[in-house]
Amino acid sequence: MTTPIIVGNWKMNGLSADSADRVKALLAGLASQRATGTEVVICPPFTQLALLAPQLKGSPVALGAQNCHMDEKGAHTGDIAPGMLTDLGVTHVILGHSERRRDHGEVDETVREKAVSAAKAGLTPVVCIGETEDQRQSGEAQDAIGWQIKGSLPDGFAGVVAYEPIWAIGTGLAATPDDIRTTVAFIRAELVRQFGESGKTLRILYGGSVDAGNAASILAIPDVAGALVGGASLKPDVFLSIVHAVPAR
Repeated sequence: MTTPIIVGNWKMNGLSADSADRVKALLAGLASQRATGTEVVICPPFTQLALLAPQLKGSPVALGAQNCHMDEKGAHTGDIAPGMLTDLGVTHVILGHSERRRDHGEVDETVREKAVSAAKAGLTPVVCIGETEDQRQSGEAQDAIGWQIKGSLPDGFAGVVAYEPIWAIGTGLAATPDDIRTTVAFIRAELVRQFGESGKTLRILYGGSVDAGNAASILAIPDVAGALVGGASLKPDVFLSIVHAVPAR
């Protein structure tokens, strides 16, 4: 039985006061509700990690980051090394998000190298894959996803895979349960093909406009072990409803 996991990606949102308030509300909500057995991770901007780490220490919410560099240190102005994250108490890191691939030209090889370095530093990499609208319409979605799995996940990968159809990110459009079921089954088959027995238990998340209204139907899909939540993670009550939509396993 794999442990479900809900990851909140705050993206480029959060100043000190509202970040602290958001976490306070999240922790209060978790304390007032039944334990779910679900891992909960929030990934605020880099500027908020040191502020929120003491607030989250010893809590049921883990601290994640939205990116890291592949090198341990060096002349990389503006970048953050994996060890700098663990030094703050960060345990997870999102890698290869489509917005990083789009805005910063990250390719599969870059994501793979980051995943290796993140794991070496003790972080759990959450590696994102997903197809564009053009690839979807042309029937090339599975080919695109297959190549991303092959290129982005290193040998011995033991992290988390997040399937985020690019056309659904931040658009309010989510893939239908049938679409998700079909694609996640394909991803599982590819993971088994690449990693053998360990590919059967790697956790697969769904992301892309997950909200309180669709979370339960998405999280009920076999092989979906959780969600990577974007905008809805900025609203503690909505994020909590997604956490509590995870079915008993």
